[in-house]
Amino acid sequence: MSDTKEILEKVAKGELTPTEAEKALRLKPFVDLGFAKPDLHRGLRQGIPEIIFGQGKTAEQIDAITDRLLKEGQNTVIITRLSEEKAALLRSDVKYFSVAHIAVAGTIPEPECKGTIVVATGGTSDLPIAEEAAVTAELLGNKVTRLYDVGVAGIHRLLSHTEELMSASVVIAIAGMEGALASVIGGLVDCPVIAVPTSIGYGASFNGLSALLSMLNSCASGVTVVNIDNGFGAGYSASMINHIGG
Repeated sequence: MSDTKEILEKVAKGELTPTEAEKALRLKPFVDLGFAKPDLHRGLRQGIPEIIFGQGKTAEQIDAITDRLLKEGQNTVIITRLSEEKAALLRSDVKYFSVAHIAVAGTIPEPECKGTIVVATGGTSDLPIAEEAAVTAELLGNKVTRLYDVGVAGIHRLLSHTEELMSASVVIAIAGMEGALASVIGGLVDCPVIAVPTSIGYGASFNGLSALLSMLNSCASGVTVVNIDNGFGAGYSASMINHIGG
């Protein structure tokens, strides 16, 4: 009998109160695979279940973690930072998003929130990070609108999408170079803006450091910033914000 079933049976018998059962489930331990310790109840504690970081893991390790999470009842298993070569070695039912370098096993959820997350990029070179953010948000049950190559070097391109921006629940602004896109969008919308600096740009961009500092110093008050090239973190945070509003 699984720990979860035992706890539920105790509730049914009156041996545990629902509050005690919830606490026991929240404290349920991870499973030890030797090389990894998948967190079986992260979804219960945080609302989003365990997500596998693929970089540095072998295909065999990823498959073993995925298999165990699915066996323990996790409906959707997301794997990030996964190369195309490694993805080809994974279990046959895995779907791979090549631009985002993300794979998913199990069920792909339908959008469950009324709000929309807008993902905007300064340039086409930012697409891998943008797709990481967009696909992450979609796999977490959100509707996503993509606005790509709308950087400030041709600001009329951005302004032509004012309606989509102003109707968003969250905007993810992704840019390299000087990172000005986040400030401009932050001055247009009334929703949270998550800025993602990318490592795209010439030498003085310092592999994204210039964009990071510009975004951190944004004069638009509603802008928050994640790490350089962290599309996953932006998509994850945007999903949490979007789910608050339902």
